[in-house]
Amino acid sequence: MTNRDGTPIWYELMTDAPDAAQAFYAPVMGWVFDTPPGGMERDYRVFAASDGEGVGGMMPAAMPATWAFYVGVADVDAMAGRVTDLGGKVHLGPQDIPGVGRFAFVADPQGATFYLMRGDSDADSTAFAPSKPGHCSWNELVTSDQDAALVFYGALFGWTVAGAMPMGDMGDYTFLAHQGDMIGAVMTNPQPGSGSFWNFAFTVPDIDRAKAAVEAGGGTVRQGPVALPGDDGDWMIQITDPQGAKVMLTGKREEGAA
Repeated sequence: MTNRDGTPIWYELMTDAPDAAQAFYAPVMGWVFDTPPGGMERDYRVFAASDGEGVGGMMPAAMPATWAFYVGVADVDAMAGRVTDLGGKVHLGPQDIPGVGRFAFVADPQGATFYLMRGDSDADSTAFAPSKPGHCSWNELVTSDQDAALVFYGALFGWTVAGAMPMGDMGDYTFLAHQGDMIGAVMTNPQPGSGSFWNFAFTVPDIDRAKAAVEAGGGTVRQGPVALPGDDGDWMIQITDPQGAKVMLTGKREEGAA
């Protein structure tokens, strides 16, 4: 892929019940699931938005269900070395997936994990496209040390601070930009002593319909809908899927909806 270094290019759900997870997310997100030919020996399912563009994948894992993301880089080996130079860790060293690309699984100094990826395809990823239903709209880092995290990701990917929103005793909600484009934010973990992690939001056409689909599918709405700051008229819900993975959904609301 030819995306600039530091571009979120792929999202991945690891779950102990892929069939059930697929049955849940298909109506909630409108994703179409498929199994790609070759390249993976395990059960790996890719999902695409209604526009046919790939967004992410899902694979079985004997661990609590969780979401992760891949950040595009031109040189996985060099960037993995850079991660350790900056105080992070390499949990899985650079390796190839035939026909897919080269990747590494790493963590920032506070323990939040993510993938580095250089895809074999020359096409740009559009997995992160906030205005498109079914695509990712927000990448949120929940961390034990905002200042240190901002230094790390700034040095690694060139991500910059694009303003902040005060959150009272929780400190600032600090917005992240990548070469001028807003990609997410950093917030302090409200539970001291808890691990740091990445959290994601995906766009839906209608937030109330998505909420109803979540509940009908056995998921839990932990918060919302709540209006998001700004003039776009977007709303957000925080959900937990039936297998326990936490994720956020953002979208418009029909006029007059309560």
